[in-house]
Amino acid sequence: MNGNGPDLGDGEDMPVVTKDLEAIYDIPVQISAVLGKTTMQVNQLLKLGRGAVVELDRKVGEAIDIYVNNRLVARGEVVVVEDRLGVTMTEIIKSDRS
Repeated sequence: MNGNGPDLGDGEDMPVVTKDLEAIYDIPVQISAVLGKTTMQVNQLLKLGRGAVVELDRKVGEAIDIYVNNRLVARGEVVVVEDRLGVTMTEIIKSDRS
């Protein structure tokens, strides 16, 4: 170790904790970036058509929520990466696991 955290090299001197974690590295997780939410009645939902605008509970420039396996883990901003949308994490949410 160099004092900056665990040595994550791949040699024989790899910390036991890191070797134990290797077993879970390939487990897939679902990541969702939520721009906002709203509630509406079914009859309002059925009236929506092409071009309809659904107002969300967020303001322009406000952080979006980032979920991993339906658990809120961070907030961030939408970015454009080449021709795709991406998310930059700006805040990590610490959760109390009880």
